[in-house]
Amino acid sequence: MTTDQGSHYRGVPTTRPELVGTFGMVATNHWAAAQAGMGMMEKGGNAFDAAAASAFVLQVIFPHLCGPAGEVPILFSSKGGPVQALAGQGPAPQGATLEVYRRLGFNIMPGTGLMAATVPAAFDSWMLLLRDYGQLPLETVLEPAIGYADQGHRIVGGVAAAIASMADIFREEWQSSAEAYLVGGAAPKAGSLYHLKQLAGVYQRILSEAGTGGSREQIIDRARDVWRNDIAAFEAHYETPLTYDYCGTTVAKCGPWSQAPVMLQQLALLKGFDIAAMDPMGVDFVHTTVECAKLAFADREKFYGDPDFAEVPMDVLLSDDYNDARRKLVGTDASLELRAGDVLGFGADFVLSGSGEGISGMGGAGEPGAVIDDNVGGDTVHID
Repeated sequence: MTTDQGSHYRGVPTTRPELVGTFGMVATNHWAAAQAGMGMMEKGGNAFDAAAASAFVLQVIFPHLCGPAGEVPILFSSKGGPVQALAGQGPAPQGATLEVYRRLGFNIMPGTGLMAATVPAAFDSWMLLLRDYGQLPLETVLEPAIGYADQGHRIVGGVAAAIASMADIFREEWQSSAEAYLVGGAAPKAGSLYHLKQLAGVYQRILSEAGTGGSREQIIDRARDVWRNDIAAFEAHYETPLTYDYCGTTVAKCGPWSQAPVMLQQLALLKGFDIAAMDPMGVDFVHTTVECAKLAFADREKFYGDPDFAEVPMDVLLSDDYNDARRKLVGTDASLELRAGDVLGFGADFVLSGSGEGISGMGGAGEPGAVIDDNVGGDTVHID
């Protein structure tokens, strides 16, 4: 139900109508994924069934942004319970040691290609969430995604452009990717009916091998076993999220295995400015928030990492003393430097892709990869 066709947010036109309802709502990057989520709730499922169904459809609609072999950081709360985080980020492969990379000629971590890949994590993460909090059978949740992959969907222009940018590499280097994503050896045309038969086959085989006997939880666990035996021995897990209190609101984010704490660091810096008194469309507001963002992202490069292998001093990075000192770096002029902070005993020297000798382009070092340009927008998907 829409309430009007000219909604405003703080006086600024949104260009979209305000949506309200009493049954439920799903927001994603694409209408087909949102429709799949609403379909789950209309079948008696809950928000967790809806989120998973939407996610699997997004993997079909936007295969260049997400997939079953990707990652998925999830924040959720069940029926008024505490906010939890699901750590759906795969680690580096066991064989991805510093010695191996150096032997292959890398002096920084590759930014593209197989050498940059982490262990696939998304599928097991959604299965864990479905098993513990969903209600519908796994077959029902996967049905929309299998349908769009097997029967086809109208391919989005950005996806077609992304595949076109990689077509030569697929044909020459990664023939199995050419079989999966090219159509008759060529990139698909925007708006054409596009199929991902191999992906549909993967999900259909998982359902077949998981069987139908036992409870829905047992079926999902068997599906996880099929995935882990064939693809990746990764198991997602829950954890307590990081939080920061800002002006009476507690903001929760996933841990430093992701870049999510950057937002909390930005808030810790902004707390010392009266941004409420600034025009949100004005120069002072934009300058202040952007400069604080630069400082927070610089700390990400120096301190963040996998907590299973490196201690990250988030308590210091979010402390008042640390941010009081960092805040003084925000001047009247925009900084062009990457200014990470100092925490005794923590952090590492780092070289950003694109800043080293012989490194050019946004793709960074590594195997050939696509450089995102104006014709291929976006780098992630979302479900709310």
